[in-house]
Amino acid sequence: MQVSDPGMGLVIGMGLGTVFIGLICIIAICYAMGAVIKMLEGKKPVKESEKPPVAEPAENAPEVNKGELIAAISAAIAEELGESVEAIRIRSIRRVN
Repeated sequence: MQVSDPGMGLVIGMGLGTVFIGLICIIAICYAMGAVIKMLEGKKPVKESEKPPVAEPAENAPEVNKGELIAAISAAIAEELGESVEAIRIRSIRRVN
């Protein structure tokens, strides 16, 4: 009785098939776990006291020293550009929200 070598295509196909079947199983498990978690979370009513607090801006927040802010920004820009701080001139600073 003679054992024949499987072709290279068969080996590659079996390897790729195994990988893709494994990935499909992982995806199915993730969807199933998500559905189970949603079912378990949906049964518990959320009390008013359990809701996360909303962050409010502080009324007495310390003011930023603009000189220090400009120095920090110009130092960061100079470092990124590889220039000295004297070569950088900041003309205006605006807050972007």
